[in-house]
Amino acid sequence: MPSETELIKLYSDKILQMAAKPIYRERLSKPDASATKRSPLCGSAVSVDINIESGVISHYGQDVRACALGQASSTIVGKSIIGRSFTEVKKAYEELSDMLKNNGPTPSEPFDDLYVLKPAAEYKNRHASILLPLEATLAAFQKIED
Repeated sequence: MPSETELIKLYSDKILQMAAKPIYRERLSKPDASATKRSPLCGSAVSVDINIESGVISHYGQDVRACALGQASSTIVGKSIIGRSFTEVKKAYEELSDMLKNNGPTPSEPFDDLYVLKPAAEYKNRHASILLPLEATLAAFQKIED
């Protein structure tokens, strides 16, 4: 079980501020595609709606039911997601996953603010919640491609 000091480090002021300042936390009325991803371990869920124009996200909406880490991740993703292609979102997902699971580098711009979630690397049970916004976005993109 994590110590109180470890939990304080994990739930930093920066993470809590991001969790409290949601971006695009409303669903789109006419999305081109929607997807929901859930973490069976913690019960967090993120639903994403996207509209695509010329191969990039033009409108984005999300419903986030997650811990502070998942909420912070969704805020960072929401801040950076407009104008991104499937390839860019996939790269962000792979970089975030590598940062969490393999102590890899911070994701590249425009998703570099995800660095604040690096302390969560030590808590494998939190990884899924952090990855949900990008996973749901990729799943929505995939529905359009299919």
